[in-house]
Amino acid sequence: MLSKLWKKKASMMVGIDIGSHAVKAVLLSQGDDGYILEDFAIEPMPRGAIIDREIQDIEAVGKVIAKVRKKVTSSIKQAAVAVSGQTVITKVIYMDVALNDEELAGQIEVEADSLIPYPLDEVSLDFEKLAVNESDPSKINVLLSAARTESVEARVAALEAGGFSTKVVDVESYAISRTYDLCLAQLPDDAKNKMVAMVDLGATMTLFSAANESEHVYSRDQLFGGEQYTRSIVSYYNQSFEEAETAKVNDKLPPNYRFEVLAPFHTILVQQIRRAIQMFLTSSGYEKVDYLIISGGTALVEGVQELLTEELGIYTVVANPFEAMEIADGLDEAELKKVAPQLMVAAGLALRSFTPWHI
Repeated sequence: MLSKLWKKKASMMVGIDIGSHAVKAVLLSQGDDGYILEDFAIEPMPRGAIIDREIQDIEAVGKVIAKVRKKVTSSIKQAAVAVSGQTVITKVIYMDVALNDEELAGQIEVEADSLIPYPLDEVSLDFEKLAVNESDPSKINVLLSAARTESVEARVAALEAGGFSTKVVDVESYAISRTYDLCLAQLPDDAKNKMVAMVDLGATMTLFSAANESEHVYSRDQLFGGEQYTRSIVSYYNQSFEEAETAKVNDKLPPNYRFEVLAPFHTILVQQIRRAIQMFLTSSGYEKVDYLIISGGTALVEGVQELLTEELGIYTVVANPFEAMEIADGLDEAELKKVAPQLMVAAGLALRSFTPWHI
């Protein structure tokens, strides 16, 4: 199924990020001077509708998506969505450079059984040729992506319930990587020749990816997010989860919260990102990360940007993929600036309107 969905090029798709706390949507068009942000929307998700990145209540998620569709557009029905989490597998494998696409597909199907730890009849596969292997020119690097079919079908069903037709099912880490070029304007001029890490800090999942000299080289997901901060507020101040979320977002916490809950969360956050960077450097052989781009709702937690710059010694910016983009008339630019870091996955998915490839 993924092969069918991924490889169809679509025009003007709404990028829809189905998160555990909210659905985010972005619609982009392409002008003579670059991309144009036509619209965006964020709509809260009922608690329990998504658990561990898996949709538990398709009808509830569909209702949220329907609200997003009314806010964003009534004319564009095609959408791009993404899968993520522990059931999504991506690997770079090495195949004979002489194989054509049909032969490559057949060979991958033969070998997939040993590469993927799930029964093949429960998995949707796709692949993309990358570059000829530098160490062995007789081989080509091939990006293999696999996801549990039930995860794909649940998202397709939720979009359909919300009034959309699914044209692309992507992988969240690929969508984040695709926004790399959009964020370069926020970094010093030499960033395109340096190692740049992108960390999307969601409610329950952190997506880490890296680009060296503008080429995507690594991605990894880990279970950690801003919900941990919210749970600390719940525990420390005896509030409901909803009350804690509202207090966190609206800066209505008790006077001592910086010492009682924020500082401990800062410590854990630094540990998680430092560990992710170390895992990347160890597994890839690269020596260092030069710049760090953080996104997601947790990137907006007080003091995170300055904390990471100081503790990690890496120049850090909070992502705004629309920084250098033309903004359509009528959009609330002040509101956009507040929520832009949360729209990275949706923006990366919207970019699939203009490219048939994953990254």
